[in-house]
Amino acid sequence: MKIRSRAATACTAAVLTVALAACSSNSDTSSATRSSDSSGGIAVSHVHGLGIDPADGHLYVATHEGVIAVTKAGTAKRVSDTADYMGFTVIGPKTFLGSGHPAEGSGDHADRGLIRSTDSGKTWKTLSLGGSADFHALKYAHGTVYGYDSTRGVLRVSTDRTNWDTRAELAALDIAVSPKDPDLVLATTENGVARSTDGGRTFGAGSGQVLAFLSWPTADALYGVDLAGGLHRSTDGGATWQKSGTVPGGQPQALTAVDNGHVLAATGDGVYESRDGGKTFTLRLPVSSTGGH
Repeated sequence: MKIRSRAATACTAAVLTVALAACSSNSDTSSATRSSDSSGGIAVSHVHGLGIDPADGHLYVATHEGVIAVTKAGTAKRVSDTADYMGFTVIGPKTFLGSGHPAEGSGDHADRGLIRSTDSGKTWKTLSLGGSADFHALKYAHGTVYGYDSTRGVLRVSTDRTNWDTRAELAALDIAVSPKDPDLVLATTENGVARSTDGGRTFGAGSGQVLAFLSWPTADALYGVDLAGGLHRSTDGGATWQKSGTVPGGQPQALTAVDNGHVLAATGDGVYESRDGGKTFTLRLPVSSTGGH
């Protein structure tokens, strides 16, 4: 992929973001089962990341207003402060990585760089790039952190979470890394999915299915959600895609596939879970969609 200026990169990213915002947020609930449990009055305007903590099996939701834990019984509780948590990923029991912006009045960096929690989201520590990077996408694979830094529109890679290698500059919304090949990296762009075979140092032009978010839990189960909430699956590393279902709520906000059939997705009206590869979804946490970014 040809290296773009920062202005061009920001412009392209904005085009994809506007496309997301323009999608209908009307929910088609025909394939969804509404959860009987409520969020306990917790206000959620926008979701940035999703994950299951192996330590307790709970669903953790990184939002514009903090990190929320949702138990298997459906009880929801904010476990963190009210900071804006972005680029969220669960990498082990009680261990999360993230990025974002501090709670008002905290005195922390406006862009927190790479942050880590070792107590299931309750407290967070900046590991690196505090004040200079804002990761809107974070993936952990092969003992390596891959992050898309929205402040500069570049892919950054770190094996020790402290020192970073700056790789390709591109306008992307999300990234995914092959579970088998650390050099195979995908990125969602306004022209389709862009592919890198050299660890994100260079990317080909985006092509094919236009997707907003990606998640790649196993070699034969790469998931992507399109701008209208359609869930797609590829068994050949993104060469071809087959639609497997539709996430209720339309406009997508986040996607995490836990394994071949277990999929978590956030849209304009809630966080949904599928246990059958996207054929059916259950609402786990309502989202108000009244604000956030």
